[in-house]
Amino acid sequence: MRGLKDRAGWLIGLLALQSCSSFILARNEELLQEHIIIVNFLTMLVGAGGNAGNQASVGVIRGLAVGTLNGRTVKAFLKKEFYYGLALSGLLGTAGCARALLFRTPLKETFAITSSLMSIVFISVTLGSLLPLGMKRVGIDPAHSSTSIQVIMDILGVSIVVRVSALVLGFHKTAV
Repeated sequence: MRGLKDRAGWLIGLLALQSCSSFILARNEELLQEHIIIVNFLTMLVGAGGNAGNQASVGVIRGLAVGTLNGRTVKAFLKKEFYYGLALSGLLGTAGCARALLFRTPLKETFAITSSLMSIVFISVTLGSLLPLGMKRVGIDPAHSSTSIQVIMDILGVSIVVRVSALVLGFHKTAV
């Protein structure tokens, strides 16, 4: 039962934290109503961040578990993840741009979607690589990072989409 209590506590905390995304959306309702097409891509954008961050997190957790990631190898590992973040942000950005164009999204919104996606993916890979290491350092089981990165990237992803969209679309009333 102790395992259930630990897991439930962690998940309830993440659920409460997840509410931040709703607050950000509510505070930027005017932008999103004016550019409703952005909302249609929101789940793709934040989902890509959670998925990319989770992949990076799992790679770190696996490396820690099997002993291939340690004090001697961590710098090279993080450097590799940095390059993966750059490459994946370019690849997913290209795919997201193609999807937006395929759905005949106006060019300014396509640029906002693509720029948001690239930023979200790069940040998620970076955080997904660092989070399990940070959790281990402070005595928290690094395995929790895979669920945590999903929620963190949902919140950051929504914030990034709103900020980037406001910048690209010339909307000056955003609040994050």
